[in-house]
Amino acid sequence: MLIQAFLVSDVIHRARSTVKPLLAAILCLALAACAGVVQRDALPTVSSVDLARYAGTWHEIARLPMWFQRHCVDSKAIYTSRPDGAIGVHNECVTDSGGVEQAEGVATVIDSKTNARLTVVFDNFFARLFGSSREGNYWILALDPEYQTAMVGTPDRRFLWILSRAPQLEDATYQRLVEQAKDFGFPIRDLIRTRRPTSL
Repeated sequence: MLIQAFLVSDVIHRARSTVKPLLAAILCLALAACAGVVQRDALPTVSSVDLARYAGTWHEIARLPMWFQRHCVDSKAIYTSRPDGAIGVHNECVTDSGGVEQAEGVATVIDSKTNARLTVVFDNFFARLFGSSREGNYWILALDPEYQTAMVGTPDRRFLWILSRAPQLEDATYQRLVEQAKDFGFPIRDLIRTRRPTSL
């Protein structure tokens, strides 16, 4: 019995010796994966945004799936300058049942050097509970010189919006923005086009 006990002890010791390096290897792989995510988050934004010019109405042309917009078929956002330097956000959408949903929020500039990275928090319990990261959740990735088209995304590449001042966007411009989003690493195959009547 004593020999068996020693044998069992030796087996356990060897198993522990094997498990420790294995756990260390798994930890290294996990850290490497995290490092890869950090590297992937180096998402370029536009070099400068004039927020006064950016204010106004933007029509959604396409977006990546988002839970809050799951019933939206036609969305727009209205941005207004506030006395405190923040930006008022009014989102509204026509739903697939014909109703209208609205949300109010506040956008705050995170990167004052470019004004291209902002954090937006909407005035509802869920948004206040989970909020946005300190890096912001509204990054302006593309903006034409005339402030007529824009592309906005989140740094984790989960959400993306292609926006236009006009309700419709010519296909060549749309395809160019989609190609840019693809280059940035967004899953463009999941884009949802707005089903807006062409008569608007």
